[in-house]
Formats: sequence, C-alpha cells, structure tokens
Amino acid sequence: MSVRIGTLLSMRRIGVAERRARLGIRHLLAAPGDGAVEAAQGVVALHGTDAASVYLSAAARMRAPAMDAIDAALYDERALIRILGMRRTVFVLPVELAPIVQAACTDAIAARERRKLVQFLTEAGVGTSDVAGWLTDVGESAVQALRERGEALSVELSAAEPRLREQFVVAPGKKYEAQVSVAGRLLPILAAEGRIVRGRPRGTWLSTQYRWAPAEAWLPDGLDTWSADAAQAELVGRWLAAYGPGTAADIKWWTGLTFGEVKRALAKIGAVEVDLAGLTGYVLAEEVEPVAAPEPWVALLPALDPTPMGWTERDWYLGDHRAALFDRSGNIGPTVWCDGRIVGGWAQRPDGEIAVRLLEDIGDRAKDVTVVAERLGAWLGPARFVPKFRTPLERDLSA
Repeated sequence: MSVRIGTLLSMRRIGVAERRARLGIRHLLAAPGDGAVEAAQGVVALHGTDAASVYLSAAARMRAPAMDAIDAALYDERALIRILGMRRTVFVLPVELAPIVQAACTDAIAARERRKLVQFLTEAGVGTSDVAGWLTDVGESAVQALRERGEALSVELSAAEPRLREQFVVAPGKKYEAQVSVAGRLLPILAAEGRIVRGRPRGTWLSTQYRWAPAEAWLPDGLDTWSADAAQAELVGRWLAAYGPGTAADIKWWTGLTFGEVKRALAKIGAVEVDLAGLTGYVLAEEVEPVAAPEPWVALLPALDPTPMGWTERDWYLGDHRAALFDRSGNIGPTVWCDGRIVGGWAQRPDGEIAVRLLEDIGDRAKDVTVVAERLGAWLGPARFVPKFRTPLERDLSA
C-alpha cells in the first residue's frame, strides 16, 4: 500500500475509535434492526458459504431474532437471494442487489468458469468434438427440466437430463485430483449466469444441499441490465457506506476487483480521501463528518461473519488475535466483540453450551458477554453445528 505523506497532511484523519463506532452503528451491532433483510443491507451481503453463519449473522443484527423470520425472508418472501459474487464466493444478499453484483462481479466469473469447464471436458473426452456446444445443450435441457418441476435437487435434475451424470477427472495426476460430475460443475455455472438459483435446502437450516429453482422464481422480471463499470461503482459505493473508511486494498480484496477497477469506481462515485493512521483511505463525500460513539455493546459473531471479513487491513479491530481466530486460508472463526473490536472467540460444544474465551481483559464487560452467550445458546436450542472452516480457538473450545 503506497502512502502519500504530502497529501495526508491535508486530509481529515479518522482514528481507530471512530472507525469502531462506525462499524457498530452501520453493521447493526450496537443497535440491531428489524429483520433479516435489514441485517443483510447493513453489511451489504451475508457470507453464504457456511449455512449456519447466514442465520447466526442475521440473528446477531436483529432486535427480535427468529428462525422462521429468516427462513421467510429467504424462501417465502424471497427478499434475499444466494448468489456467487465477490471473490467467487457465495453470498446471501437483498434481491435488489443481485443485478449489481451480477454485472460487477459474477458475469466475469461465470464466463471464466464455463471456459474452464469446457477445457476440463475436452481433456477428459466428455461430450462430442464440439464440447462447448454440447455443454450449452445440456445446460438448456437442465434449465427447461427445472422450469417444468419448479424446484429440484441436483440428483433429480440428473435423472431428467442424464448427461448431467457424466463423470470426469479434474487435475489428473495431481494431489488435488478429483472425479466430479457434469452436474456438480455446470449447475453452479448456470446459477452464476443468472439462469437458476439456490433455493430451499434439503433438510434443516444447517443443510448445505440446496434445491435449484429457476431464476424467475426470485427475479420474476429478470436481472436489470447494468454495465460493468456502473455496477462496480455502485458496489464500491455500497461497501463504503457500510465499511468505510477503508483503503483501496480493502476494497480490492472484498470485491475481488482489480486495483484499476477499484480506482475507476472510486473516481466515479467521488469518494473522498482520508488519513487512516498514515494510510490513504476513502469515504463517501456525505460521510466525511465525525461519528459519535454508540452505546456500549457486545456481540458473538459466527465464523465467516461479514464484519470481521470486511477488510484486509484488520489490525484496528483484530489486534494480535489473528493466529487464534483465523485458519490457514484466511477464514475467520466465531468471534467475541466489544465496542467495535474483537476480544475473544467462542464455540458450540457437543452438549449445546456456548463456550467463550476472552483473549484480553475487558473488565466488567465480561458479564455482558456471558449474558449474550447464554442467550445465543437458548436461541439455538437443540440445533448443533460445526463451522465449515475450523480455526484453532474454535477447535480447542468445542472439544
């Protein structure tokens, strides 16, 4: 990250205390909101890789969290949608944001993934001499079968379109060699192309096996058309509204865009430069003024929660707790927060107890953490879950 010392002198400086205040207010942790959609809007999108995290992240930001209310927003009202987006990661986001993420990130991802699949199939000898045409035909058939059924599991679609069952080997001879089906690779690509969506899971809210549904079930009028440049500018603006101030490196990491795309987006929305302890940061022009601290708050956030995963420059809220709370791939585990900073971690034990370990002394505020942990355990009831990506402290506490 380059630092321009001369220009920093003329910038407004936003310190750590104010950044933590903004985080608590905007992410609905200091004062929770009314529902799951508002919870997602507060952080732009909920991380959707881990099924449990979607519900736990939403609940942490709801004044009266209820499992059926989150379910309703996802599958009955269809106000939230699962979509492959930033960093080639699945997110749960407000349905009105889907066209923006699609044009800003997902269209390019879908094109790359289809090219890769054609290459894999060609190398494996699957299909015909025209592998791209064969794959297009299989996809059209699968979408039509899905429209006739309304909703279907992958295995059900494969019964309707047997070519989806075709098996092939990826990376033969390498340590990560794997045998996969056409369905396992093509259906996510069709979703990335905006043609189908991940619907209600098979089983409980903790299941990661989703039924597929036609895109029009969530988007009856289809995806609004955005140019890539306009969508990227809108997405960066929404990130700044929720996470700003942040550096260009933060925005690049979160969005998965290039530095060039980030710089163009910042210029397009008229973002203002600020001084972040010697680094150049950015805020929206209407949000340059200081923000007052909210009332004291504590929160237990799940693995892969969007708040701790919102920046790549994390020292101002993470401190020196990285080794205990992140895995080797950069995925964060369950965290304990106090007034805008991470102060510990937590885990659910096999008997349902929410075990907490504070990594720094927060005095009497530890009592508030205990209350929140007990409340979370009661809310979960008999449900048991293990994060998809295990971290050192979570493993230790859950034993």
